Amino acid sequence: MIMTATTSLVSKRPMKQMNEGNGDIGELIGTLFLSREIAHREHLKTQSFSQHMALGEFYNNIIETADSITEAYQGRNGLFDIPFLPNTYNGDIISVLQNLLDCIEGCRYQAVDASDTAIQNLIDEAVAIFLSTLYKLKNLK
Repeated sequence: MIMTATTSLVSKRPMKQMNEGNGDIGELIGTLFLSREIAHREHLKTQSFSQHMALGEFYNNIIETADSITEAYQGRNGLFDIPFLPNTYNGDIISVLQNLLDCIEGCRYQAVDASDTAIQNLIDEAVAIFLSTLYKLKNLK
């Protein structure tokens, strides 16, 4: 699903078709890593103090959560490859983070079975980090 912002066009990198196997979780973790990279770059170039702080908190927290998800998944299922995903997202940081969140929420149950509640709870933590950051970026000036 391609999302567009009303003030700017946001192109969303389409998720590859999810197949059974480790590629699914690799795609999810790769997306979390990409979100950290994008947020860190935006953190360093913004002229807004509140945006600078919100993005700094985001990139620190999202990478720790990505690590936790990866370690828990590997503890249950074994090692997997994490792809380097290119940044093909355009638009303001709010739109980009929303699109990345949509991507994560769209693939989470293909990446990790819904019955694996321990890992799904960790993914919930990642989603909460996105939601909290989006709130701060939209409402705290």
